[in-house]
Amino acid sequence: MKFGRVDNPGELDLSLPQDHSDTYKILESSSSAKLNIYVGCAKWNKKDLKGFYPKGVKDELEYYATQFNSIELNATHYRIFGEHIVSRWREKTGDRFRFFPKVVNSISHYKRLKGVESKLEEFILPIRAFEEKLGMIFLQLRDDFKPKYFHRVEHFLEIWPQDLPLAIEIRQTDWYNDETVANRTYQLFEKFNIANIITDTAGRRDLLHMRLTTPTAFVRFVGANHETDYSRLDEWINRIKTWKQHGLENLYFFIHQNVEKESPFLSAYFIEKLNNEIGTSLSPPIKK
Repeated sequence: MKFGRVDNPGELDLSLPQDHSDTYKILESSSSAKLNIYVGCAKWNKKDLKGFYPKGVKDELEYYATQFNSIELNATHYRIFGEHIVSRWREKTGDRFRFFPKVVNSISHYKRLKGVESKLEEFILPIRAFEEKLGMIFLQLRDDFKPKYFHRVEHFLEIWPQDLPLAIEIRQTDWYNDETVANRTYQLFEKFNIANIITDTAGRRDLLHMRLTTPTAFVRFVGANHETDYSRLDEWINRIKTWKQHGLENLYFFIHQNVEKESPFLSAYFIEKLNNEIGTSLSPPIKK
């Protein structure tokens, strides 16, 4: 992932900001005592995850699913796959594995959520073939998708199938910097039970709104292939520990890198540290 890439991450303040005050209201309204955690990468192909697969591995997804419990499925952003392909992916993974598909770009980027009813049906039909292995679908809006399009988001949520969990990533800073717009957006997400994605990348610290709209934290972490990646993850561990104490129900944490081949190994660090700090028992990927 090249989004938010910088050449000098060591010279920047990459600390996490304080939580939005309403985040704790959301967490404390939770009635669940259990925290479900899914950690994964964005891709499973050998080309991007070079060095991750042992020699002789024939099926990349099948092996990947033995090392991680989830995948942030960016492939669905670029094309709509048929039900037979989705079913094949589902069958190659274990019972506890979950897929987190990204909404196709014809809806989010080309049509900008306008007049997408038929395309949404076309996208959703094969996605349902994930069945019980569907984690949460996520919608990423364009960098230039401004608050003037608020009603498009509202209409999209009105036509979205209510039985399918959804998260939204907003990348245009005015949605967060304008308090009136921000509060209106948060209220909309709460109304429709939409997870507000937090994007942590070195070059776009303005996206760290730290405002949860459901008891689910969906985090897209983008490392810089730099030593600061580890101290940034350490901060996330501490924040997650706090959220857990306040009632966090689900953590969906996906690790990217500017050079993606490092993502599995950075993920292993995160999982091991998470296990040590909050008592989880996730299996980290095997380091080659």
